[in-house]
Amino acid sequence: MSPDLAVTHLVGASAVILLVAHAGGWVSRRLGQPTIVGQLIAGIALGPSLMSQLPHAVGDTLFPPAIAPMLTGLSQVSLVLFLYVVGYELDVSLLRGRSRATLTVAAAAFAVPMVVGAGAALLFHGTLEKLGAPRDMSVSSVLFLAVALSITAVPVLVVVVRENGLAGTVPGVVAVSAAGLIDVVGWAVLLGTLMQGGGGSGMSLPVRLLLLLVFVVVMIWPARLLLRRLMRFPGVSSQPRLAVLIGFAFTAAWATSALGLHVIFGALLAGVVTPREPDGTLDPELVRSLDGVGSLLLPFFFVVSGRSVAVGALDGTAVAVLVGVTLLAVVAKVGSGAMAARACRLDNRTSLTIGVLLSTRGLTELIALNAGLQAGLLSGPLYTVFVMMAIATTLLTQPLLVLCRRVRATDTDPQTSPGPVSAAAPGDQ
Repeated sequence: MSPDLAVTHLVGASAVILLVAHAGGWVSRRLGQPTIVGQLIAGIALGPSLMSQLPHAVGDTLFPPAIAPMLTGLSQVSLVLFLYVVGYELDVSLLRGRSRATLTVAAAAFAVPMVVGAGAALLFHGTLEKLGAPRDMSVSSVLFLAVALSITAVPVLVVVVRENGLAGTVPGVVAVSAAGLIDVVGWAVLLGTLMQGGGGSGMSLPVRLLLLLVFVVVMIWPARLLLRRLMRFPGVSSQPRLAVLIGFAFTAAWATSALGLHVIFGALLAGVVTPREPDGTLDPELVRSLDGVGSLLLPFFFVVSGRSVAVGALDGTAVAVLVGVTLLAVVAKVGSGAMAARACRLDNRTSLTIGVLLSTRGLTELIALNAGLQAGLLSGPLYTVFVMMAIATTLLTQPLLVLCRRVRATDTDPQTSPGPVSAAAPGDQ
C-alpha cells in the first residue's frame, strides 16, 4: 500500500473510531454509566470481537494492516497525555496526614486483593495454563495477576462519586483518598514487576535499575526546578508553556520506554513532578487544554487495545475463569474495603459504599493490562478475560451503589471523619 493510500485509510479509520467511540460514550451516559465504559466497549467492538463476524473485506477496508503502526502511535500519544494529567492531578500529599480510616482502607483494599490474586494464580495455575499462561509462572507473572485484582481507577471513581452526589461525603472522601494511595503503591509494584519481567531493552536488570534511579532523581530535582522557574517566568504565554510541558511529558515517556518499561511510567512521573500553582492548586488552563486533547484521542487507545480482545474466541474454560476472576475481584475489593472501614467504626452503609466504590477499575486497569500484554506477562486469552473483568466490575458499581442505599445505617464515630481530599478526574472519564 502506497503512503498516500495508507494516509487516506488512516483518516477514514480515525473518523470511524471517533464517531463510534463518542457515540458509545453518549449511550453509556444515558444508561447511567461513566462515559469511559461506553467508549471502551465501542473500542473492543471495533476489534476482532465484532469484525470477525463481518466479511473480511469490511475489516480490511476499515483497518488495513498498513495503518496499524499509525494507530498504535496515536494510541500511545493519547496515553501519554492522559497519564500526564493523571500524574499532575495526583495529590502526593495524600501520603501525609491522612486519617486512620483512609490509611486502613487503602492498605486493606490493596493488600487483600493482592494476596487473593497471587493465591488464585498459584492455586489455579493448571487452569490458567490452558489459557496460555506459562507452565512455570515467574514471580513477575504472579505479581502482575495480583496487581490486576488490586487496581482502582481513580478517574472513573471520581466521576462515579460526583454523579452519585457523594462528593464531600464521608464515603466519597475516604474512597477517593484511599484510591489515590492505592494508585501510588499499585503503579510502584507494577513498575517493579515490569522491571523484573525484562521488556526487551537488551540491558541487564542492575543497569536498568541504576539508569531508572538516575532518571527519577533528575526528574524530581533539576527537572522540577527548571519547570518551576519556567512556569513562574514573567512574560511566558500559555501556549509556549503548554508546548514545553507536553514536550517534557513525551521526553519522560521516551526515557522509560527506552529502559524497556512502558511510556506510562514516564508520563505519570512527569505529571507528578510538574509544579502546581504557588497556592498548591492545579492550573485549570493546563488541565483543560491537556484534557481536551487527551479525551479526544483516547478512543484510539481503546481500539488498539481492543485488537487483542477476542470475546468470541473464549471457550468454556475462559468463561469459567472470567466468572471466577470477576467474583474474586468484586468480593476481595468490596469485602476488604468495607471491613476495613467498619473496623474504623464507620457505619454499615458507609462501609459498604466505600468498598463498592473501590471496586471501580475501568481505564486504569486497561492501561495496566496493556502494559502486561506488551511485556509478555499475559497471553491473548488471559488479556481478554481481564479486560472483560475490568468492564464488568465497573458496570457493577452503579447497581451495587443502589443496593448500598438500602442497607440500614448504624451510628458512626465522629472521630473517624477523614478530612478534605483533593482529587479530580481528567474531563468526564
